[in-house]
Amino acid sequence: TLFRSLRQRDMSQYYTGSKMDQNVEFVGTGYGKKSVKVLHIRRQGKLHFIKEVEVDVQLTLKSKKDYLHGDNSDIIPTDTMKNTVYALAKLKGIKTIEEFGMDICEEFLSSFKHVTRAKVSIQEAPWKRFEKDGVGHVHAFIFSADGIHFCEVEQHQGEAPVIHSGIKDMKLLKTTQSGFEGFIKSRYTTLPEVKDRVFSTAVNCKWKYNKSRGTDFDAAWKTVRKTIKETFAGPYYTGEYSPSVQKTLYDIQVLILSRAREIEEVEIILPNIHYFTIDMSKMGLTNNDEVLLPSEKPFGNITGTVRRKQASKL
Repeated sequence: TLFRSLRQRDMSQYYTGSKMDQNVEFVGTGYGKKSVKVLHIRRQGKLHFIKEVEVDVQLTLKSKKDYLHGDNSDIIPTDTMKNTVYALAKLKGIKTIEEFGMDICEEFLSSFKHVTRAKVSIQEAPWKRFEKDGVGHVHAFIFSADGIHFCEVEQHQGEAPVIHSGIKDMKLLKTTQSGFEGFIKSRYTTLPEVKDRVFSTAVNCKWKYNKSRGTDFDAAWKTVRKTIKETFAGPYYTGEYSPSVQKTLYDIQVLILSRAREIEEVEIILPNIHYFTIDMSKMGLTNNDEVLLPSEKPFGNITGTVRRKQASKL
């Protein structure tokens, strides 16, 4: 069109006419808007429901002319991305963060055919409804972190979305029923074996769904959270012994996959947050592991990823 040709002529002053350097190649590109915050309120008479989220949007475009020539004619401004998040919250609401992530991906991929990939990361603020004697308040909430709910939705043009959900910053501690023995000793080893110790961690768990439609994402998230807590703590009156962080991590993963058939793969990171017994002997006191010093750094960091075995093909 005339408008487009004039725009290209106006922008030509910025073009260098350079071509892609033959000695380099693109590995990946993307751009977007980070930390778009929004609170959505759904009202049913006097009863109100809220979702507060923080959204990151990243797009990949078909061409690289913005990188090669400074040609911005294909760029969707990041301010437009921000406004799109606001508009979709208004038009579609936020039932779950996973579904909202799919809505955002679909909007960009269907509206702009030169967008080849959309990735949306969302974190939900842990608001909980006020309760008294088991009855919820109609419109009052308290910020109560029992693990942060997050998700990542990635979709390529013409393909189904790939959805990961997760829970992070879930701080857990037990004062007994944990030990660490039988490890390798070298000339640099000073760590003593211990049959009974404090076990503390901040769980970061991320899982992949095997389908994008027909999944109750909130129910799955609650199942994972419950499984982590139950496996870490064990029965309420006896507990469950943990011989290593690795064993506890694996037991959590196996139980998640057995309880949630819609989950295909589970990655867990468990930092081993240390508490050291304070030596009070110089004060004439005997400290029977009653007064301990929290130590943030350094700390152990244990990771693992498991997935369902693929059925063998005969």
